[in-house]
Amino acid sequence: MTTSTPYPIGTPLQPWGDAEKQQWRARQVRHRSHADDVVAVVDRLRSRFDVTEYGRLDYDGETFPLLAIQSRHWDDTLPTILVTGGVHGYETSGVHGALQFVDQHAEAYAGRINLLVVPCVSPWAYERIHRWNPLAIDPNRSFRDGSPAEESAALVRLFAPFRDRALVHIDLHETTDTDETEFRPALAARDGKPSTPEGIPDGFYLVGDTEDPQPDFQQAIIAAVEQVTHIAPPDAKHEIIGSPVVAHGVINYPVKALGLCAGITNARYRTTTEVYPDSPRATPEQCNAAQVAALRAAIDYALAHP
Repeated sequence: MTTSTPYPIGTPLQPWGDAEKQQWRARQVRHRSHADDVVAVVDRLRSRFDVTEYGRLDYDGETFPLLAIQSRHWDDTLPTILVTGGVHGYETSGVHGALQFVDQHAEAYAGRINLLVVPCVSPWAYERIHRWNPLAIDPNRSFRDGSPAEESAALVRLFAPFRDRALVHIDLHETTDTDETEFRPALAARDGKPSTPEGIPDGFYLVGDTEDPQPDFQQAIIAAVEQVTHIAPPDAKHEIIGSPVVAHGVINYPVKALGLCAGITNARYRTTTEVYPDSPRATPEQCNAAQVAALRAAIDYALAHP
């Protein structure tokens, strides 16, 4: 089954060239401010945490600082916890959930962990409420050495010292209705392929690592989030977005092979959250709270099972 209406850019089944990518970029509109929503919030946290600018993006003179928040009293003898949000800029609760966790809960772990939080990996896309960077590249398929996405390359460099030292890396995402109406059709058009609907699951789910699934860790997170919002059920094929459901609310991907953010390090515990913000059963506050609950459960489980 393919969509009946062709994507408005390009020729169906022909990959985009530079002209089509420029046409796509010209259509992108700034809807919100990274400076107001992220940078200003991070600035207010500087009195309690260390903040590092680990890179700076420059797209045609439009610049964005890439900011990381970390424990003030870093101790290399403690386990390191890595948190990322906003890899896809349109996935709002990943950004705001990460910031909410730092503000409300991070200090409770002082002296027990080293915490490194990158709340918004893709600020240009955050402002446009989009999945890709301005080069029409998906950062979450680009986390590898020599990445064509500077957002991804900068994060790989930041996390390099923790590749074999991190205990946890949790990457905060959303699955939205626009995945089906905009982003999957755009991807198919860009790559010259047919667009095949997969459906949007109604609820929260996790994406573990096929090569190292850590099922008990994933279920501990699901149990905590279930107190905040509902968990996505499998579809008629017992799948979520085309992947087999391996446990309640959990699917697995080969994260390293796909160049996903969760595969940057060899952290013992790795997962990707997926919140569903378009559900009539969830508010923006619940979506943020679900991300916070996932973070707390992930850290608590890892500390109990080091």
